[in-house]
Amino acid sequence: MAREKPRSKTRNAPHSTTDKKSSVSEGAELQRSTPRNRAASSSNASKESTKVSVPTEDSPDISTGLRELRSERNLSLDKLAYESGVSRAMLSQIELGRSTPTITVLWRIARALGVPFAALLGGTAPEDPLVFRAGRAKVLKSADGSFSTRALFPLDQPHSAEFYELRLAPRGLEVADAHSSGTSENLVVTTGTLEIRVGGVTLELRTGDATYFQADVPHEYRNPTAHETIAYLVMTYAHRS
Repeated sequence: MAREKPRSKTRNAPHSTTDKKSSVSEGAELQRSTPRNRAASSSNASKESTKVSVPTEDSPDISTGLRELRSERNLSLDKLAYESGVSRAMLSQIELGRSTPTITVLWRIARALGVPFAALLGGTAPEDPLVFRAGRAKVLKSADGSFSTRALFPLDQPHSAEFYELRLAPRGLEVADAHSSGTSENLVVTTGTLEIRVGGVTLELRTGDATYFQADVPHEYRNPTAHETIAYLVMTYAHRS
């Protein structure tokens, strides 16, 4: 019996070695592939997280307006995703009311649908004078939260002009895509300092200063100071009534 044990080990050795090689090979493959998958997954998750946020009480309801406009134009989610550059998954989450798009994403969707920014915010036309209470404002924010805007006009049908309050945190930067052709912006700074870069030119505005420019090209807003900047913006669309 003592002699049989070595032979038993010898018979089992090839099988055991093969298993070990297979195990090592599979483990090595996992080690090689996992970092790539993990990096890709992390990258995708990072991209998505910078574009949407979980709705809060002060978030506007985008879902209804988006569904209605997409339906009116007979656009599938895939087609709108292609036209806007916003992923199908994200559009679906927005329509379900599970995510609120950032300002940049909302602009891309509006441009793809061919509607003003406010058309996606919904609302009904009022018959009586309105008061826009600051504490009940529906606020849209940038991905990092440093830039916010709230509408100061009724969100009913598209207007030829729209009025917004803008707030930019200390050292904050907001990069805006080009708006539809013929769109202009008329802006006045009420608190702080604001730098606007448009068409290769940088404008520095201080409290009380105003500017007017064509916004159908990419432009940037930057707060170079350590204090919040507040400005008011009138956006005018071409050929709208």
